[in-house]
Amino acid sequence: MSGGGRRARAAALAAALAALAACQAPPREAIRLAVAGGVATLDPRFATDAVSSRVCRLLYARLAEAGEDGRPRPALAEWERLDPLTWRFRLREGPGRRFHDGTPLTARDAAATCRSVLDPATASPHRGGLAFVAAVEALDARTVEFRLRRPEPLLPAYLGLGILPAAAAASRRPVRRPVGSGPFRFVRRVGEEGVRLERVRDGQPFEILRVRDPTVRALKLVRGEVDLLQNDLPPELVRWLAARPGLRVLRAPGTTYAYIGFNLADPLAGDLRLRRAVAAAIDRAAIARHLFGGAARPAAGLFPPGHWLGLPGAAGPRHDPARARRLAAALTRARGAPPRLEHKTSSDPFRVRVATVIADQLRRAGIEVEVRSLDWGTFYGDVKAGRFQMYTLAWVGLSTPDIFRYAFHSRSVPPRGANRGRYRDPVADRLIEAAEAATGLAARARLYRRLQRRLLETLPYVPLWHEDHVAVVRAGVAGYRLRPDGAYDGLAAVRRAGTAAARRTLLAELAPW
Repeated sequence: MSGGGRRARAAALAAALAALAACQAPPREAIRLAVAGGVATLDPRFATDAVSSRVCRLLYARLAEAGEDGRPRPALAEWERLDPLTWRFRLREGPGRRFHDGTPLTARDAAATCRSVLDPATASPHRGGLAFVAAVEALDARTVEFRLRRPEPLLPAYLGLGILPAAAAASRRPVRRPVGSGPFRFVRRVGEEGVRLERVRDGQPFEILRVRDPTVRALKLVRGEVDLLQNDLPPELVRWLAARPGLRVLRAPGTTYAYIGFNLADPLAGDLRLRRAVAAAIDRAAIARHLFGGAARPAAGLFPPGHWLGLPGAAGPRHDPARARRLAAALTRARGAPPRLEHKTSSDPFRVRVATVIADQLRRAGIEVEVRSLDWGTFYGDVKAGRFQMYTLAWVGLSTPDIFRYAFHSRSVPPRGANRGRYRDPVADRLIEAAEAATGLAARARLYRRLQRRLLETLPYVPLWHEDHVAVVRAGVAGYRLRPDGAYDGLAAVRRAGTAAARRTLLAELAPW
């Protein structure tokens, strides 16, 4: 071979090696997920909204968590139950055992995080879910012991809280620059409501951005300004995106539970006849079919049938317009005027449309309804403060039965819980307490199913549907999977499509060299 040929071949080899290195190097362009809600907090002790909770799952490792059927499964730790009131968790080796600043995660950090949540002065909204825990102690660097006030066979399922470094957990103020040990590390805030993260294993950057308007989110996806959308998209917009080249739609059954809540302290909404009329007037199946495009299933209980606390075979309130009219007429005679309700909802256009359809169905039954849409902060503030007659909302990511005490026990009126409708029923209280005292899961499930049937009789909520999860992804992004709880865990595996294929092609081309 001539000198010129050798030089040309060397130059080609150098170029190929550079290209291969570029394929192997972590891509620097961020993968962007646009969502309707903002990241309100990056501290798992205070995260209650869906987006903040899902981002905290990416940043922090956990001792254990609830599986898709609600039963506990290991995360960082294995466990043993020494007696009905004593549990020991042993940290395992592997991912999540080192914080992003390089310090090891130990039992001391796990114990400090749990103690911080249990400390009333921290004012963590998760304190009630762990109220049965009497003490938490780190026995050594890898062992955490929990001592309980009462037997709780599902203790590991309640320990899905992200673990903070002990020094951060000692502060009662929310952390602003989080240091976790999850699959993603925090980089910086993007605006006031977004975040930039970096995947630990390969340095791939991600941005989770709030874009309130669904049409604007869709246009940003089409223009390539974002790579991925998840949920809060009206069906007609999903259909429009599905028809666009270079986009694909992912769907999965979800656990999100949508409902109508009532203020039982209100003279009208507190009348059981009114709530039964509302339940009978709403055609939930028609709304799920036409407004949601089939991406929702009418609900009976808070948990879907596949969950160990689900109500198999139960259909929920039956659509019975004639019964609704009879009940509304009886209320009109008793009150001397047709019943009139204010129905609060968020300003999201699709949620306003759902509320408007519900209002129309109620008017046909003889119940006058004024739909009042508010920006999210005002709406959620009114709900938490009890400033409503009727509202529509959803519980997201339910997995453990503490929701029943939190939302329905008479002692859980805010600020002690989320019984925002001031529901007080001695039968429901006794069933909650009996279920919590039951030591076996089968006995506990029977009691919680009885409780859910009691809720269907007394209707502090009218159950609406379990909503499916929908994501729309650009063709250049691969590997994303939806979870039933809507968590963003699928970002751990997502990648820019084509990188691996390009690397394989270059390796094949280099083989003869």
